[in-house]
Amino acid sequence: MTSSPQDDIAIRTRGLSKRFGAVRAVENLDLDITRSQIFGFLGPNGSGKSTTIRMLCGLLTPTSGDIDVLGHDIPRDAEALKQKVGYMTQKFSLFDDMTVAENLRFMADIYTLPRRLRSGRIDEAVERYRLERLLGQFAGTLSGGQKQRLALGASMLHQPELLFLDEPTSAVDPENRRAFWEILFDLVAEGTTILVSTHYMDEAERCHAIAILDLGVLVASGTPAQLASDIHARVVQVEAESPRPVAKLLDRQPFVHSTAQIGSSLRVLVDHDLDDPVAATRRAAGDAGFTLRGCEAVRANLEDVFVSATQERKAKRDAGE
Repeated sequence: MTSSPQDDIAIRTRGLSKRFGAVRAVENLDLDITRSQIFGFLGPNGSGKSTTIRMLCGLLTPTSGDIDVLGHDIPRDAEALKQKVGYMTQKFSLFDDMTVAENLRFMADIYTLPRRLRSGRIDEAVERYRLERLLGQFAGTLSGGQKQRLALGASMLHQPELLFLDEPTSAVDPENRRAFWEILFDLVAEGTTILVSTHYMDEAERCHAIAILDLGVLVASGTPAQLASDIHARVVQVEAESPRPVAKLLDRQPFVHSTAQIGSSLRVLVDHDLDDPVAATRRAAGDAGFTLRGCEAVRANLEDVFVSATQERKAKRDAGE
C-alpha cells in the first residue's frame, strides 16, 4: 500500500492565529511539517515560537485557524494526541527534590506505561541518555547538560511519534549541545518527528527545514540551503585595517541593508539587484578615504537570511503594508 502526500505530513496548520488581548502573538501561520525530520522554529524571544508549540500540543487554544497533528484535529483531539507526543520545555520541568530514578518512574506513571514495559523502557532511557551514574542523585543537583539528558529521556519513555523541544539547549555548554543534537538525529533515524525552537543559528543550520518567525509572522521557510539561495539580498565580505569606521560608513549607504563585524572582517548585506555589489562597496569606501584590504562576494548563510527576512518584514510594517 503506497502512502499519500498527506500520510507524510506530521503537522499541518492553516491560518493559525493567537491573540492575547491586543497583542498578536501568532498571525495566520501556515505550516506543513514532514514526518521523520527535524523542523526548526527560528526567531528571537517574543517571536511566537513557544506560543505556536503550545497550540500544536493542545495546551493553548488558538484564536483562529486549523491544526492537524498526526491526523488529530487540535485542540478538539488534544487528549487523544497526548500518548503520541513528547514535550520538553525550555525550563527544567522535572522534580528537583526527587532522584533521577524517581523522576523516571514518576514519568512512566504519568504516561501510564504498562508494568510489563516500564522497567525495560526506563533501563533503555538510562543507557541511551547516559544516566547510569546519576540514578541516585537528586535532579536539582545535576548540571545543565545532565538535566537536559534526563528531561529528554523522560519525554521519550512512551516512545512518541512526535517530539516538541522548546529552546532545549539554552542552558548547556557547546559540547553538550553537540552531543544532544547527535541524539536527536538518532531519534529521527528511528522515525521520530522533531519540532525544535531555537535562537541559535548553528542549531537552525542542523535542521532539515526551518521556519523563521518575526513577531508572530512567518517570514521565511524551507531548507537552510533553499533559504540561503533565495535570500533577497547579496552578501559582501570586507577586510579593512579599521573595520569599525568602515562599518559605520557602509551602514549609511542606501544600498546597504546591514553590516556585521566578525573578527576583523565585515559581512555586508546589500541590495539584491545591484549589478556589481563588490564594486559599489569598494567605491563607497574609497570615496570616504578608506582602502580595503579585501572585498568579495560570498555565499549567504542562515544568519544573513534571518537578518534579511526580518528587515524586509520591518520595512513592510513601517510602510503600513
